[in-house]
Amino acid sequence: MDRESGRIDGDRPMRWNGWGDPAHAKDLPLAVRALLPLLLGRTRRPADAVELMDVIVAPSTLTAEDLAAFGRTVGPEHVDVTHEARIRHAGGRSTPDLLRRRAPEQRVPDAVLRPGTHDEVSAVLAAAVELDVAVIPFGGGTSVVGALDPDRGAHRAVVSLDLGRLSGLIALDPVSGDAVLAAGTTGPEAEALLNAEGFELGHYPQSFRYATIGGFAAARSSGQNSAGYGRFDTMVTGIRIATPTGDLELGRSPGSAAGPDLIRVFLGSEGIFGVITEVRVRVHPVPQRRILESWSVPDFTTGADALRRVAQSAAGPTVIRLSDEAETAVSLAQLGKIGKVLAKGASIVTVYEGDDIEHRRSRTAEILRAVGGTSSGESDAEAWLEGRFDGPYLRDSLLDAGVFCETLETATVWSALSSLRDAVTSAIREGFAAEAGARSYVMCHISHVYPTGASLYFTILAGVRGDQLAAWEKVKARVNDAILEAGGTISHHHAVGRDHAPWLAQEIGETGVRILSAIKRELDPHGILNPGAVVAIERTGRTD
Repeated sequence: MDRESGRIDGDRPMRWNGWGDPAHAKDLPLAVRALLPLLLGRTRRPADAVELMDVIVAPSTLTAEDLAAFGRTVGPEHVDVTHEARIRHAGGRSTPDLLRRRAPEQRVPDAVLRPGTHDEVSAVLAAAVELDVAVIPFGGGTSVVGALDPDRGAHRAVVSLDLGRLSGLIALDPVSGDAVLAAGTTGPEAEALLNAEGFELGHYPQSFRYATIGGFAAARSSGQNSAGYGRFDTMVTGIRIATPTGDLELGRSPGSAAGPDLIRVFLGSEGIFGVITEVRVRVHPVPQRRILESWSVPDFTTGADALRRVAQSAAGPTVIRLSDEAETAVSLAQLGKIGKVLAKGASIVTVYEGDDIEHRRSRTAEILRAVGGTSSGESDAEAWLEGRFDGPYLRDSLLDAGVFCETLETATVWSALSSLRDAVTSAIREGFAAEAGARSYVMCHISHVYPTGASLYFTILAGVRGDQLAAWEKVKARVNDAILEAGGTISHHHAVGRDHAPWLAQEIGETGVRILSAIKRELDPHGILNPGAVVAIERTGRTD
C-alpha cells in the first residue's frame, strides 16, 4: 500500500521542516502573488532554511545502559538515536514549529522509541519511570499547539514514543457497526482497511493524510464531514490505554450507566494521562452516492444565519462550510477566477452523502435561497473537495515568501458568533499593528455546525518584516484573551497542548484544573508523560 505518510513503504516521510510530501510542495499562484503586496505591503524573503543534516543538536543524554533498558522493551532495532530521527520528532506542524526549524540549533528528543504492541508501550512507561525519562507520545506529528515539544520537564532526558508500528485494523463487527483500530493507524490507512470490508469511518480533518487514529482521539479531532458523521469523540465507543500505574480497557457496551464515562477522560488528554494504543469506533457502510453544490450568499452574517437554520433543521448536508468575503476572494484568486475576486459576497460549500440526499438537499437549498443565496453549481465545491487537504502546502509557500501565515480556531453559541468573530479579528489586526507595525489580512470560515452553535476558523496573513515568531507569540496571547472574554472556547479541535495551557483555567475553572491534576497524579505520579502539556504538576520521587 502506498500512502503519503511514508509509514508503509518508508520512502516518503513528511517534509521535516514543512508540511507533507516534498514532491507535492506548491508554488504560490500568480494571482495570489499579485494580491499579497496590495493586502500586506512589501515583505522580506527570509534566509534560506538550514538543511536537515546541518542542524546542530545537543548529544543525547541517554547512557548506553539507558538505551539497553529501552531496547529490552521494544527491541534494540527500534531505539533510534540518529540525527535525522531526533530532528523529525522535534515537534508538530504549527507555524511556530516551522519557524523554529529554520534555526541552525534546535531542541530535539534524546531518542525515538517505536513500540509494536500495547505491552511494549506499557514496558516503555515502566522503564521511563525507573530511568527518570520523560515520554512524548507521537502519532502523525501534526499537532499545532505545542503538544509534541521535546520537553523533559524536571526529568533528566526525554524520548519520543512513535506509535507508527501500532497500525492496522484489529477487529470489525459488521453487525454492530464498530471497528477496533490500532492507535498508530493513519487516516488513509484506516479508510483503506475499512473500505475493503465495505465500511467507512468518515473522519476527514485537514491533517487526514498524516494524522493517526490515536491522535484523533487524544486531541478530540473534528473532521470536515462532522455535520454528517459527527466529531471524532462522538465516534469513539471504546479505548485501550497504557498508563504508568496500570492499563485500562474501556467501553464494555453502548449506553452504559456504570458510573462516569471514563472514555471521555482520555479523549482530549493529549498523552498526559496515558498512551492510547487501541480505539474502537463507530463505522458505517461506504456511501454509494455523493452530490456537491456551491452557493454564494450576500455576506458572512447572512450565511451564518442560514447555516444555523440548516443545523437546527436536523436534515442537512454531510459537509457544510461558509467562507467569509476575505477567504472567498483568496480562494477565487487561487483558482484563477480573477473576474470574481472583486465581487462582494461569501461562499458556501455543501456535500451530501448517503441516503435521502434529495430531501436533505432540497431542504438546505430552500433555506439558502430564503436568505438570498444563489447556487453556483458543482465546480467550486469540486475544487474545494479536490484540494481540501492541501492548505498547509500553501502556508509553507507563504512562509518561504516572507509572509507570516497561521491558523487558529474557536467556537461559541450562535447568538455570540458574530461578536466573537469581530473580537478575534480586531485582536489580530490590532495586535500585529501594535507588536510588529505590520498589516494583516484575516480570513474566517465556519466548517463545524451544531444546533446550538458553530466553530470559527481563522487564517491569518501578516507582513511581519522582523521576528515573526516573537510577534506572533504576543499577538496570539491577545487573541486568546479576546476569545475567552467574548465567551469562546480556547480550542474547538486543535486541542490545548502547551500553547493554550496557560488559558485553560479560565475556561474550565480552577476546580476543573484540580480535577485534571488529580487524575494526572494518580495515573502518572512521576509526571513522565508529556510534561507541561495541558496541565503541569510537580513530579513525585521515584519509589525504589
